[in-house]
Amino acid sequence: MNSKELFENDCFPLCWLEDEEEFEAPVQRKDLTTLLAELEDIKNRINEISAKEWHLAKLMKFHQQGFTTTTTH
Repeated sequence: MNSKELFENDCFPLCWLEDEEEFEAPVQRKDLTTLLAELEDIKNRINEISAKEWHLAKLMKFHQQGFTTTTTH
């Protein structure tokens, strides 16, 4: 079964490539519950990475402004 047939049958190959002749991944089908659980894991991981990115941005801003604030009179 080629990628187009898989798509039309609502089954997606593991590795969706533009040139399917170059590499043909074995077809692996998963049920909806498994896919939703995997999607939730991915969503949680993205949220964790976003939180780390925000924290690093705050640290970088703090570093760029200096570790102490200087007041001028």
